[in-house]
Amino acid sequence: MSMSMSVSKRDRSIPRRPLLWLAAALLFTLPPMFGSLVRWVPWVFLLALALKFWMEPRGYRLRFATLKLLLAAAALLAIFASYGSLKGVEPGISLLVVLVALKVLEAHTAREFQVMVLMGWVLCLCGFFLSQDFEIALSLLTAFALLLVALIQFHRGSSTGAFWPPLGTTCKILLQAAPLVVLLFVLFPRINTGLRVDFRAFGSANTGFSDRLSPGSIAALASSSEIAFRAEFPGRTTAPPGSLYWRGAVMWHCDGLEWRAPYVPVSITSSDRGTRQLPRSNTIRQRITLAPHGARWMFALDRPFEVPSGAILARGDYLWSVQTIRKARRYEVVSSLGAAGKELTPGERREALELPPWISPAVRELAQSWTTQNSNPRAIVNSALQFFQTQGFRYSLSPGEYRRNDLEQFLFHRRIGFCEHYAASFATLMRLAGLPARVVVGYLGGEYNDLGHFLLVRQADTHAWCEVWLPESGWTRVDPTTAVAPGRASLDLNSFLERGIASGQMEGRRSALVTKLARSALVTDARLALETLSYEWDTRLLAFDADVQEVLLDSIGLANRGSFLLIIEILIVAVALLVIYFGWMQLRTRSRADQVKALYERFCRKAVRLGVQRDPWEGPSDFASRAALLLPNESERIRQISNTYIALRYAPEPAGVALDGFAKEVRAFAVRR
Repeated sequence: MSMSMSVSKRDRSIPRRPLLWLAAALLFTLPPMFGSLVRWVPWVFLLALALKFWMEPRGYRLRFATLKLLLAAAALLAIFASYGSLKGVEPGISLLVVLVALKVLEAHTAREFQVMVLMGWVLCLCGFFLSQDFEIALSLLTAFALLLVALIQFHRGSSTGAFWPPLGTTCKILLQAAPLVVLLFVLFPRINTGLRVDFRAFGSANTGFSDRLSPGSIAALASSSEIAFRAEFPGRTTAPPGSLYWRGAVMWHCDGLEWRAPYVPVSITSSDRGTRQLPRSNTIRQRITLAPHGARWMFALDRPFEVPSGAILARGDYLWSVQTIRKARRYEVVSSLGAAGKELTPGERREALELPPWISPAVRELAQSWTTQNSNPRAIVNSALQFFQTQGFRYSLSPGEYRRNDLEQFLFHRRIGFCEHYAASFATLMRLAGLPARVVVGYLGGEYNDLGHFLLVRQADTHAWCEVWLPESGWTRVDPTTAVAPGRASLDLNSFLERGIASGQMEGRRSALVTKLARSALVTDARLALETLSYEWDTRLLAFDADVQEVLLDSIGLANRGSFLLIIEILIVAVALLVIYFGWMQLRTRSRADQVKALYERFCRKAVRLGVQRDPWEGPSDFASRAALLLPNESERIRQISNTYIALRYAPEPAGVALDGFAKEVRAFAVRR
């Protein structure tokens, strides 16, 4: 009955130290929630953890079944109201998070503690479904390890001074499991998508791209830190000199401040490619890792002429993927940095001069004034650039709302805009002046990482510029934004904004102290190191799909084995590794035990020479007591040898008791002085 009461009493409350470890682990599951779920869900979860530490010492908990059902129903309704549906990954994970929060408030027994640990591991898996970024993966791995620490601490008890042993045991378990994890990761048959998965719907807001350029569509992305792609330059350890214009889509249809690309890109035929003179100089090779975006846009420096597999070179010299890009895409492309020399066909000229009928007379007169001054195409372009440079136009992230037919309003009254306003209006003016023109949307610049030797291009670097057909050079890039913001072409957007804020030309959104701290050498080096690790994580681990695995297996002679046979071989190797490990551990334990036993037997033989014989049924403690009485001069050493032997031979964890010290005591016993 006493034992039953003891067990019952222990099962009525959760030990405080394991609860602390559990709370720390659950905190590390929060980062992916804040980035993907509705804002109130992680805050409810965080509030539940805080309430638990207030309730537990006072014996409070969520007791009544009716209250639990009401709270669960309220959570279900709130999730439905937030998402408009209960289907999908985010609503499902949100519901799970809220139920775990209720379980935290309800849990009171040791058994429920173990249930919470299991639910914590489920949250780690759900967090990986929400995001596979390096920072999130590091946070979830920490949560996974801390949950294991909590479970070990729970089974060890909460004795004083037992803070570090659970951590050490966890590290040993993870290190022992690492070889098996690596083996399964490398050799186990894989699906073709790799580890980068995203169950959420893709949209143009994710990439900054669609087939339509409208006022404000690019300015809305100016604060986005999402990664668009990373680019390496084989054979180079620095970024290429000059401005980096990453070509994404070419738009032909003009509607004032709104432009649109063809709904179905037209591929440049083989005969067209044959008539083009391939550049022999001023070329650059890029190895690009494109983030998944659910569309078909691919990017390359102006102008790509070697097309990667699985893509076409569309009319307008931009890349278009044959398949939707739903996983990270890695490809190589060679570009020419010069103007295109292809002839302009009559159909293309007609399309590149089309205009909407509603253009106002004032706008038409502006364009006609340039042609009247000088009919040379390049002189017309220079006159238009001078107009933007001298008439008080301003570059702004928040230019206000424009409609597609507000061209006159933009050119003569407000004169404030972002890159899409200048590109769209400039191309329209060129067509009014009789010059074929089109709008190109892509990215400008990027931040070069000297540590990882790659260029990082973010969604904030989205940019729009113009191309004008000049008889002597063909399609020529003209960026009217540089007439208003001269430094934009040589810097990524963030660097350009920081420079403008520092010079007082632009208003900063952050305090001066935060800006100065962000630009410090220590913070910059740490950020570059983190971006390098993230790049390696994306390219080495998340991109390890079936195609990469096949190449690896072929290099080690395991290709064409069949999935079933490969799984059997992996299991055989895994079992062999486990057998070798447990055999080594057994041999290590036995060898230490044999050495301890041999030293103790040597001690007993020395005691016999001094006239003290150990009886076969006599234990080490009893023998030490009797020998100490018969050999008073050696009594202290006899007790020390006996206690050390018992600790080494029978204690569950004899850490801190040195075997060398035991051997030294045995050698010193019964030495003639």
